[in-house]
This record gives sequence, structure tokens and C-alpha cells, in this order.
Amino acid sequence: MPDHDKVFLITGASSGIGAATARHAAQVGYRLVLAARSTDKLDALATELGGPRRALAVRCDVTEWDDQQAMVSTTLDRFGRLDVAFANAGFGASRGFLGGTPEHWREMVLTNVLGAAYTIRAALPALKETAGHVLLTGSVAGRRPIKGSLYSSTKWAVTGMGESLRQDVHGTGIRVTLVEPGQVDTPFFDSPGEGRLDADDIARAVMFAVGQPPHVDVNEILIRPTAQEG
Repeated sequence: MPDHDKVFLITGASSGIGAATARHAAQVGYRLVLAARSTDKLDALATELGGPRRALAVRCDVTEWDDQQAMVSTTLDRFGRLDVAFANAGFGASRGFLGGTPEHWREMVLTNVLGAAYTIRAALPALKETAGHVLLTGSVAGRRPIKGSLYSSTKWAVTGMGESLRQDVHGTGIRVTLVEPGQVDTPFFDSPGEGRLDADDIARAVMFAVGQPPHVDVNEILIRPTAQEG
């Protein structure tokens, strides 16, 4: 008997918000496509979430268009549909326009901005077939400028991308949600900090947006820890 459960694709799925979202999505019956640059952690997560019939690990460098196309093609070959695409892959850099290296800057901008755009482009034809859902990981840093932060600039771009996409897919039934976390205890930070959110907190917000009826499109979720001032 064919499996008609909906399919949820997540980039940057090996840890943090991506992995937490995968676990929450699995709990409510989604089949998962888990994508990241390295499959070491992905393979273990896919096994945890049900193995080949329920969760698929795919190596994908989101800055490479061919990888993104292959990721979606593999999704359709294995599961036959795509219902949710979560463009979550991203990382940061030290503050200060004389900090870090130009090489790190380049990789961050390509991953955070172009990578998200590539995920949208690769997934959109399949999502039109299912009147699916696109989610983007933005940031509080994409709502207010942060001194010396090129990372903040990339997240401003993602904020604009979310609204541009929403307007572009109007009339297709596709929903678009920008998720903007504040400080979260994930591998994104070098050390844990008091008063931060857990990755599970963000995953619950993601699933809230996804779980709304088709006529409800939650466009933005700005979620900060109570203790965060800015």
C-alpha cells in the first residue's frame, strides 16, 4: 500500500534547529528529507526517525545549484511528493568589518542568502503540485542592524526574500513563513549562554506555522527569549 504521508525537507538538518524540527515533524507523521554538507550526523538522525521508509539523509551543499536540484530530485524519486521545504542552513561570523576572513565572509553570504534562494528555486515546482509551504530561517538580526555584523546583513536579505517570495507565489496555494529566532543554544554559538532559547522552542514555532489550516499563512514568527533585551 503506498505511503501518502506528507514530506518535509530540511536543510541544515544535522543539528540545532534543523534536527529539532525534524524530530517534531516526525512525531506528527511527516516523512523527512534531511540535508546537510556532511551526512555523518544525518545518517544517525535518519535512523532515529524511522530509517529509509520514513527519513532520508541527503548530502547537500546549499551553495551548489546541482546539489540542490539533486536533493529535490531524490526527494521526489524516493517519496513521490514534497509538501514543506525549510531553508534553514546558515552560519554566522564575528562582528566587525575588520574581523574574520574574506573567505569566511564569502561562504557565509553564499550559504545564508544564495543557499536559501537556491532551496526555494529547486523546491518550488514540486511545492506548487501540493500547495506546499516554504519556511526560511531568518533572525532577530534581520529586523534590526547589529553593529559591525555582516551576518545581520545576510539575514536582512532573508527577511526581504520571504516577503518577495510570498508575493511571487500568491494564487498558488503555497504558504511562506519567515522564522526569526533570537538567541538560541545551538552549535551556531561557540559556548552556551544563560537565558537563551532551546532549538525545541524554535521547532515548536515552525510546527505551529506548518500546522495551520491551508487558508492561514503565518508570514513571520519573531521569537526571543524573555531575557533578551535587543
